[in-house]
Amino acid sequence: MDRGKEIAGIDCSGRAVSRRCFLRSLSRSAVAAGGAGLLLSSPTWLKELAAAADPPGKAATLTRRAHPARYWISSNADGVSCLSCHTLEDDVTGTVFDHAEGIVKCMLCAQECVIREGERGACRARENVDGELRSLVYGYPVAIHIDPIEKKPLYHFRPGSVAYSLATTGCPLHCQFCQNWEISQARPEDYDVPYTPPEAVVSDAARRHAPVIAFTYNEPTVFSEYMLDIATAAKKQGIACVLISCGFMNERPLAAMCDVLDAIKIDLKGFSPEFYRHICSAELQPVLRSIKQVANSGVHLEIVNLVVPTLNDSDKMLTELAKWVFGELGPDVPVHFTRFHPDYRMLNLPPTPVATLENAYQIARAQGIRYPFVGNVPGHPGNNTYCPKCGKLVIERDGLFVTGMNMQNGTCGFCAEPIAGVWNGGQ
Repeated sequence: MDRGKEIAGIDCSGRAVSRRCFLRSLSRSAVAAGGAGLLLSSPTWLKELAAAADPPGKAATLTRRAHPARYWISSNADGVSCLSCHTLEDDVTGTVFDHAEGIVKCMLCAQECVIREGERGACRARENVDGELRSLVYGYPVAIHIDPIEKKPLYHFRPGSVAYSLATTGCPLHCQFCQNWEISQARPEDYDVPYTPPEAVVSDAARRHAPVIAFTYNEPTVFSEYMLDIATAAKKQGIACVLISCGFMNERPLAAMCDVLDAIKIDLKGFSPEFYRHICSAELQPVLRSIKQVANSGVHLEIVNLVVPTLNDSDKMLTELAKWVFGELGPDVPVHFTRFHPDYRMLNLPPTPVATLENAYQIARAQGIRYPFVGNVPGHPGNNTYCPKCGKLVIERDGLFVTGMNMQNGTCGFCAEPIAGVWNGGQ
């Protein structure tokens, strides 16, 4: 299994390694060394030097090659209500426009950025080019890696499979604890990568015998056009596609994703609007809406809650989260309580105590959730799946790898109780 991440666009072979090439390679190696939850940080001085080494005009090149985006409206389009962009406080009505430039509103995610010509949305991945919204990241993955499916984490979707994982730059959230911040908070021009069409991604996944393609690491919603085209091509080849997401997209784009995806993991970062606003620069309600929409679509769903000491680890918040999951989604959605490690702008807090994760696990079980997990603690028994009826171990895991299966045709091998999930046989 190839477990090393590949970053495209670094070619120093056949010639002396220049300072520029060295800096690019070294700065990108920080991304190459990591993955979801394992991304290594490069020193600030190194990133500044690498940025200074980039040739001028890269942003203009990105703009010229940008792919048309979906899910946006224009201020100068016929029939668009002024209140699509303005608020009631602006005291405007009707559909009469007086804009000297083509202002657009992105409808992809819940930020719903209003973007002037030449500017970008909060995700940095979408730009208003002459009154048309375009994707700057379509076809330009900056990270490609072969992962165990358990790393996503997806524990009840084809366990033991490998996932061809890819990411671009960009994210609509700005989480202070992000462990993939080198790419999620980067601009597209920070990486020099070749164009990779959707069909090439699918062909490469097939060549590597990966039964699953995972859209992951950054927030894949920002490259939704690319994702949808890859997933459509993958279905023709019998390759499943999964999304690892913050869940901050709007309903119509999410519906299109659910039509072509086989599983979605959503980070429910904390059960508090204040936590989302102050720590993630986002809102809670759109995430809850997305989770319910995925559950209602029939696409396999799993939830991760990164438990951050002192911020979202209270018994009250964990209990409210578990109650909401049970009441809105039922008992069978796997919920992972994952260990926080200091990173990005939140280096002041310690790793989550294991006892806190065990407490979250027990709270979830007490609220009726059948498949809670303790995450980011290798070797912990909370990584395993237990039969909700007889209590015996049905899937054993060591770190990110499945080491034992006691199941038959999607049921417990001891008492024949159905175990919720999508197993390797597709059931």
